[in-house]
Amino acid sequence: MNKADLVEKIARSTQAPKKDVAKIIDAFVSEVGTALGNGQSVTIVGFGTFRMQERPAREGRNPRTGEKIQLPACRVPRFVPGKALRELGR
Repeated sequence: MNKADLVEKIARSTQAPKKDVAKIIDAFVSEVGTALGNGQSVTIVGFGTFRMQERPAREGRNPRTGEKIQLPACRVPRFVPGKALRELGR
C-alpha cells in the first residue's frame, strides 16, 4: 500500500475529504521526523514506537567492485511494533 492508497482508505472509512486526510498524514510524518531529529521517541499505544538508534562504525564492501570500505557510525530511525501489531502476524 502506498500513500495514495492509504489516503483513499482512510477517507472512505472516515468520510473525510481526501485533501484533509493527506494533510493529516503529511503532518504526522513531519512531526514524527521532527521528534526523532530532536532525540525523542514517538510511541503510539497498540501500534509501536519510532526511535533513533546508534549504528556503530563498521567495515562494508562496495557491491560493484568488492572493495572493502569503512562505513562511519551514524544514527538511523527504527520502528518497533507494539504487541497488538505483532499479534497480527500470528
